[in-house]
Amino acid sequence: MSELKTNVLYYGDNLEILRHHIPDESVDLIYLDPPFNSKRSYNVLFKEASGAGSQAQIEAFEDTWHWEGAAAAYEEMMTKGPANVRRILGALVDGLGHNDVTAYLTMMASRLVDLRRVLKPTGSIYLHCDPTASHYLKIVMDSIFGPKMFVNEVVWKRSTSPHNDPKRFGRNHDTLLFYSKGSGATWNSQYAPLDDNYVETNFRYVDPHGRRYRLNELTANKPGGDVEYEWRGRKPPAGRYWAYSKANMEKFEREDRIVYSRTGFPRVKQYLDESPGTPLQTIWTDLPPIPPKERLGYPTQKPLALLERIITASSNPDDVVLDPFCGCGTAVHAAQKLGRHWIGIDVTWLAIALVKRRLEDAFPGIKIEEVGSPTDMVGAKRMALTKPQQFEYWVINRLDAIPTGGKGPQLDGVKPFIEFGNVIKDAIISVKGTTTVNPEMIREVLGVLDDQHPIGVLVTLAPSTEGMRTVAAAAGFYESAGKKYRKMQLICVEDMLKGVSPELPTPTTAFAQAPKEVIPKGKQAQLEITDE
Repeated sequence: MSELKTNVLYYGDNLEILRHHIPDESVDLIYLDPPFNSKRSYNVLFKEASGAGSQAQIEAFEDTWHWEGAAAAYEEMMTKGPANVRRILGALVDGLGHNDVTAYLTMMASRLVDLRRVLKPTGSIYLHCDPTASHYLKIVMDSIFGPKMFVNEVVWKRSTSPHNDPKRFGRNHDTLLFYSKGSGATWNSQYAPLDDNYVETNFRYVDPHGRRYRLNELTANKPGGDVEYEWRGRKPPAGRYWAYSKANMEKFEREDRIVYSRTGFPRVKQYLDESPGTPLQTIWTDLPPIPPKERLGYPTQKPLALLERIITASSNPDDVVLDPFCGCGTAVHAAQKLGRHWIGIDVTWLAIALVKRRLEDAFPGIKIEEVGSPTDMVGAKRMALTKPQQFEYWVINRLDAIPTGGKGPQLDGVKPFIEFGNVIKDAIISVKGTTTVNPEMIREVLGVLDDQHPIGVLVTLAPSTEGMRTVAAAAGFYESAGKKYRKMQLICVEDMLKGVSPELPTPTTAFAQAPKEVIPKGKQAQLEITDE
């Protein structure tokens, strides 16, 4: 196995990547949010800045797990997996049968075994789930990490708006299952702001400088060091001891922190501005909803603040954070922001493209390595043969276009551009990953060109033929602002890898994340990803 790479996005099956690219005990913190039974497909939706809906709706991956696809993984786990996992998983499958739930648990068990392998002895793992399967997942995690390594079950309130779920209480929380690998796991205490009523009730005193404080006891139940001395003629009550050494008491005295009661017994000042807050508990209701500027179009996107809290609590700067289901990249974004190294894995090319652009937008100049992305024709041909839809998404992303998945008249994608007067139009993108090409492919594109889609681009794995070039040339030109553009443009993947792209009037970006003017003092023409 090669040396660990960080600040890297892996495209592909996370189990294969874990086994071939992530060494043993190399990761400090793992966060994963594996979706299940949300009753939704994971779509990336694109919408024009004007608010008009786009027909570009892509199924990035379906949130569905089926036993047929998990049977082989179950067989492998039952023959090669750890004994504890075999017993637990076998009991769950025997009790629940062969269905989507046990398929999910099987696929998760195989991944969690490898996730434990790559975790350092001082590492921790947070599994984000909802009540649909959290109770089963905890049993599986107990079998893999050990019941004693369970640290917390955290309940996170997803939003502040109430849900009106038919015939049930509104569902508005998720669960975080927090395990450590060993007893010495990294931990940085987290605090929530003190409640206003608590402050008023407890920090009742104000010193001459306007600093609020409260008075704390100076005695304790158990001895610890030099704590049995006499202080200003007083000793603690029977069975109790001073809470601080004599040296510390003298320090408090010099700082004018000790206050004496009428009977002469001392107490110490604790100032409000020195209090870190309330130790964070296991029910998190204080995190706000995702701000509009953070929204990227994923139905289960999590707030950046949530991941920042988790990463701050269970890792230190320069540690390595792994997200094997990185989705829209919130965990790796938070890791980069907090000075951690990170690894993101996802099975869809759309997700990898979105995460990369998100990071480049948030951290200009960031260096990101992609693994699994074709870099030559050998890789491009392999992807086209084994994963044709992902090949299509890869090409569309290379052209900075919007994928449509072959839905509607736009064929495989559109690349918006700005026409004279800030009018947005689209070039149609058609991708052909076959080893043979013919002029009919061009006629298919020409047949859907119209005023809104005046330019067509055909991207082919195989080089175009002379007959194709003749048909494309016969389509003529589209004129904009005195400049001519070929109405039908042919691009071979080999040329695309060398940097060739469509020639269009003022193209826009498909993944703009915040409103901004494309042309000063004009109509906004950028696209943004939205959630519907």
